[in-house]
Amino acid sequence: MPIPSRPRAAALAVSAALLSTSLAACSGDSKDDADLPSQTLSWKDCPAPSESEGGGEAPSPLPGGTEWQCATMKAPLDWDDPKGDTIGIALIRAKASGAEDRRIGSLIFNFGGPGGSGVTTLPAFGTDYAKLRTRYDLVSFDPRGVGRSAGVECEDDEQLDKYFQQDSTPDDEAERQKLVDNVSAFNGNCEKHSGKVLPHVRTTDAARDMDLMRQVLGDDKLHYFGISYGTELGGVYAHLFPKNVGRAVFDGVVDPTEDPEQGSLGQAKGFQLALDNYAKDCTSQVEDCPVGDTPQDVKDKIAKLLRDLDEKPIPGIFPRDLTQTAATNGIAQSLYSKDFWEYLTEGLQQAYEGDGKVLMMLSDSMNGRNEDGKYSNIQAANVAINCADDKARYTSDDVEAKLPEFRAASPLFGDYLAWGMLGCTDWAVGGAADHPDVSAAGSAPILVVGNTGDPATPYEGARKMAQALGSGVGVELTYKGQGHGAYDSGNKCVSGAVNRYLLEGTVPKEGTVCS
Repeated sequence: MPIPSRPRAAALAVSAALLSTSLAACSGDSKDDADLPSQTLSWKDCPAPSESEGGGEAPSPLPGGTEWQCATMKAPLDWDDPKGDTIGIALIRAKASGAEDRRIGSLIFNFGGPGGSGVTTLPAFGTDYAKLRTRYDLVSFDPRGVGRSAGVECEDDEQLDKYFQQDSTPDDEAERQKLVDNVSAFNGNCEKHSGKVLPHVRTTDAARDMDLMRQVLGDDKLHYFGISYGTELGGVYAHLFPKNVGRAVFDGVVDPTEDPEQGSLGQAKGFQLALDNYAKDCTSQVEDCPVGDTPQDVKDKIAKLLRDLDEKPIPGIFPRDLTQTAATNGIAQSLYSKDFWEYLTEGLQQAYEGDGKVLMMLSDSMNGRNEDGKYSNIQAANVAINCADDKARYTSDDVEAKLPEFRAASPLFGDYLAWGMLGCTDWAVGGAADHPDVSAAGSAPILVVGNTGDPATPYEGARKMAQALGSGVGVELTYKGQGHGAYDSGNKCVSGAVNRYLLEGTVPKEGTVCS
C-alpha cells in the first residue's frame, strides 16, 4: 500500500530532490574465513546510488571539500546461524572535521522507513549535521533488505506503476476483492524474488547489524541518531544491548506500545491534524487562500476532489493519470513538512483545473519513483520489514469492522490507512511480535524528542517511548511545531539541546519544552 503501516522520514530527502528538479544478494560467503567483528572495511569514493537506492548522482563533497566514503560490511544472513552465509551491509561516512583528540567516535544515523536508504539520505542532509561532525564521523547505512544491503525485490517498474495506481479505498465487493488480489500478487512476487532474505529483515536483525557495525568501526559505545522508524530501531538496539548505548537521540518518535492497527489509527489522527493545521495556515494568510475560503472549505474541496478522482482520474504525469489513490498519497507526502505546504497549495490549485502533475510528483516521491520511471526498493523493503516484525494479520472483514473508527479519526485519510492494514495478510513469513520491546534498563540516557504537530509519528508516541525505555533512560523533550521530526525544523532550542547532549554529554532537563 502506498502509505506504509509504519511511518518514515526518508521520503523527505527523496522529495526535496524531485521537487527541485543490481539489487545485492546473499554472498554465499561463510564466517569461517574471518571473525566478523574484526573485519577491516575498505573505504572508497562513493559510487552513484544504485537503482534500488533511488538512483541519481554520486554524493557531492561537503563544504570544505570532505568527500563521502563508502564501504561494505559483512554480516550474517541469519543471526541464529552466524557461521553461515553472509550479506553485505552498505555503509557511508564523512570523517569528523575537528581535531582528532576531540573526536568522540562514529555517530550512526537511521532516517526511517523502514526501507529508507541511509547511504543516499545522509548526504542529502549532510550540511544539517555540520556541528555534530566536529566531533563525530557521520555514518549511515542501508539496513538489511534495503538498497545495496541484500535489497528486497518484489515487482518491476511497470508492475509498480499499476500497483500504486490501484483503488486502495474500495467501495463495493468487487473493488475489495480486486484490492485483496493485488496485495496477494505483490506479496507473492516478493517471495518469488527475495524469499531467501525475507525471514531475516526483522528490526532485531538490523539492531544486531548495528552492534557489529559499532565493533567494526572501533567504538566502545554506539552513538546514534534515529529518526521516525529509526527510533524503533534504536529502541530495539537499546533493549538488546543496553550496556553498549552511548549518546543517543530519537526524533519523530514511534510509539512502541502500539500494534499495527493502533499505529495506523494514530497516523490517521496525525495526518488529519496536519491537514487541519495546513488549512488554518493557508486561510490565515494576508492574501486569500487559493484553495478555500475557510479551513473547513479547504477540507471540503479536497474531499470533493478525491471523490471526483475516484469516478474519473485527471491527467497526471504522462502517460499516467492522477487517481484518487495517487492524490491521497501526494497530499499525505506534502504534510510531512511545513516546507512542502506550498507544493500542496500549488498541486491542489492545478488539480482543481484538471492538471494532476504536482500531486503525482508528490505521490511518486513517497513511493520512491524517479523522473525516469525507475523505482527504488523503499516500498518493497518497507513491507518486508513491517511484515517480518508485526505478528498481526488483518482480513478485509477486520478492516470493514474498523472503518467507522478510522473515519472518525480522519474523514480524508481514514479509509486509506485502514485498508493499508491488508499489506501483510498473505505474507510468506510470520511476524515476530505484537509490538517491539524497547525496555532498556541499564542503558545510558536516551533523548526522546516529540513534535506536537507531527503527522506520521504523533506526539503522544514520544512519551510512550520514554516510559517504555525505562526510568532514568528515556528523557523527553517537546517541540511545539509542525512537520515530521524536530531537529531539522530550524528551531534553535531543539538543535541546541540535541547538540549539547551529543557533543558534550549534557542531558536536557526532563520535560523541556521548545516552541
